[in-house]
Amino acid sequence: MRPVTERDIRASFVNCSKGEAKRLHLPKDFADLPWDDLDFLGWRDPSAPGRAYLVTERDGGLVGLSLRVAPSAARGFTSRSMCSLCLTTRTGGGVTLMTARRTGEAGRQGNSVGQYMCGDLDCSLYVRDKKQSVAGGGLDESLTLDEKVARVLANLDTFLDKVTG
Repeated sequence: MRPVTERDIRASFVNCSKGEAKRLHLPKDFADLPWDDLDFLGWRDPSAPGRAYLVTERDGGLVGLSLRVAPSAARGFTSRSMCSLCLTTRTGGGVTLMTARRTGEAGRQGNSVGQYMCGDLDCSLYVRDKKQSVAGGGLDESLTLDEKVARVLANLDTFLDKVTG
């Protein structure tokens, strides 16, 4: 992902008001993000644990989503879940349901779309083995890094279509 500015990020949101986008908190390490290793920018709001944000490049511009994080149920450490974007297996609540309010009339009526994602939204780093899942024993895949990245982007694009469609 190319480096983006705070202004670009705030202007990219499609499923929240301009006021909400203006008030959101950027990642605390925003100045030091590893842009070359990111397929999308995702983060949890440090001041509101139930909020997360995702920004990606699409059709030559940026698209940002405001997400609600479902409260995690008490799960045992051995319980495994898989992220639907990067297909990383995580334990202990590392994968969580995130919902995005749909755009347009559907969103005004309160409709949303949910997806199970890595709770820290670091899918790009898991795919590149820059971050390790505590679950270990992930998928034994023969895909190249480029193919894994393409899969993450295709899964993200499908989710964006559901939110904006």
